[in-house]
Amino acid sequence: MSEDRPDPRHRRPEGLDDATVEALGKLSEALETTERARGHLYTFHQLTGHADLMLDEAVELLHAAGHGAYAEEVRTELVGRNVIEGRWTFQIVEDYDDGYHRCFRELEERVRNALAGGRRHLYEAEMKERRRTRGLPGHEAVPE
Repeated sequence: MSEDRPDPRHRRPEGLDDATVEALGKLSEALETTERARGHLYTFHQLTGHADLMLDEAVELLHAAGHGAYAEEVRTELVGRNVIEGRWTFQIVEDYDDGYHRCFRELEERVRNALAGGRRHLYEAEMKERRRTRGLPGHEAVPE
């Protein structure tokens, strides 16, 4: 049986104070929130692209129903239209990924490396230690 302690990668380095662990935990939580936002941005990208492709069928159906003028209005005004000035959604995603998101990830890693030797999720690891019931199945510190 393994030692009932967290993996060394999730143990606080010697001398790291509570305030720093809490600050790093909040920085990590903020990064996780941007990851969720990024996922929603990709959802927006895919849904908008799918809607644009669905317009092709709507145009065909409007033509078939005898509404050629409306079909052409949909085709010329909406099909292929930028979602914001000069940009389709893939460009928004790329700008987010290459700018804000990349900067956020790199800065979080740089701060974590400098202050905690690169250890991730120290705040959560310590919370797990406080909350788990030692010795009870399902409450192990690490997998066997």
